[in-house]
Amino acid sequence: MITIADLKQRLDRTSEMITVLETLFDPAGLEKKNQELSAQIEKPDFWDDQEKATKILREKGQAEKKLKSYNEVKSTQEDGEAMIELLSESVEDSMDESELFGELKELDHQISDLEDRLEEMRLDTLLSGKYDSNDAIVSIHAGTGGVDAMDWAEMLLRMYLRYCEKKGFKTEVVDLQNDTAAGIKSATVMVSGENAYGYLKSENGVHRLVRISPFNSAGKRQTSFSAVEVVPQLGDELQVNIDPQDLKIDTYRSSGAGGQHVNTTDSAIRITHLPTNTVVTCQNERSQLRNKEVAMKILVAKLTKMAEEEHKENLNELKGDTGMVTWGAQIRSYVFQPYTMVKDHRTGAETGNVNAVMDGDLDLFIKAKLTQDAREGVNN
Repeated sequence: MITIADLKQRLDRTSEMITVLETLFDPAGLEKKNQELSAQIEKPDFWDDQEKATKILREKGQAEKKLKSYNEVKSTQEDGEAMIELLSESVEDSMDESELFGELKELDHQISDLEDRLEEMRLDTLLSGKYDSNDAIVSIHAGTGGVDAMDWAEMLLRMYLRYCEKKGFKTEVVDLQNDTAAGIKSATVMVSGENAYGYLKSENGVHRLVRISPFNSAGKRQTSFSAVEVVPQLGDELQVNIDPQDLKIDTYRSSGAGGQHVNTTDSAIRITHLPTNTVVTCQNERSQLRNKEVAMKILVAKLTKMAEEEHKENLNELKGDTGMVTWGAQIRSYVFQPYTMVKDHRTGAETGNVNAVMDGDLDLFIKAKLTQDAREGVNN
């Protein structure tokens, strides 16, 4: 039964959360920043530098969104407290709480929504990494497991596309290498949205599937692996020098969707960075030049992240095969049979609702990893 005392206790907790968020969000500072950015936008020469203008507009949009979110939860909190006061007065006037069930139920829903909003805002405060606010590049590669691994890679692709759809992120599949039997060999997706990299970075690693294989006539359980690589999009403003002699550029006929032109011309691009054996491909665009531009953007992002992880100041210092796939070092296991369970081996977070996870419900795992990183002081 919903009681006034229970609702008041929950509102007291949300009030404490808002007090903490006020310190972290700094509404006054956001308002000042918004005014400063607005002043820059109103300048006559604002659009003379389009890259700079786009960056300012994005910063202004993010500041406005944070300020709006804070003001909304603050207003909801105040409305809830006012409603509690009115309901308490009604009870004091000899009205039984059971007669207020409709009002109490409505307030219960409002507080639940407020709690969800505050949790989402709390997670946003954990995204303080260098590139957390950037867009992301997600690459999926089938590993050991034969046809099952190819099928598993395609299942992961669908899972991430569904997750991005739920988060309101925009996605563009720029490369898709289909397998002749089933599934995909690899895929690359450009993900755009606020804090896209911050949320998706924890998915980087090897993902393990255990199930009764639909490709095995004996009906035996099969274990297969696919690797997910997530790097931040670095933007066109980043200038990185890569020695052209370190690059091997191949053109080939696109095997994916894209129309008659794509499928009948050598428009697809494969670029190999020879010192690190890093390979990127793009075949989504009709233009070979555009495919090359996108592929180079992905390559720069991967090499820059690789250099930072190895503490190298110069990309030319990167040597050797730095492939990220290491089978047996999976970050998460997905068990379909004989029981259902998805477990993250880094945080211990797990759920038995494997269907929801495969439909893009990844919040449990992403929240757990962000919280763990914040507790351990990890900032990547």
